[in-house]
Amino acid sequence: MNNKIMFIIGSVIFVVYVYFLLSIIKKQHKIQRKENSSSYDTNDLDGIGNQGRFPSPDKD
Repeated sequence: MNNKIMFIIGSVIFVVYVYFLLSIIKKQHKIQRKENSSSYDTNDLDGIGNQGRFPSPDKD
């Protein structure tokens, strides 16, 4: 009887821990995806930077 109660309490604690762990991982993944989506250059199709682009004209 006592072992069953301790097993149930331990299982509940474990399930709550895993739930919050996965929710934190999911939240951080969304934040990281949001930061990375705006950090790359959409015009850089070849992946070597802006070496192949024409320089912007000077505004003198």
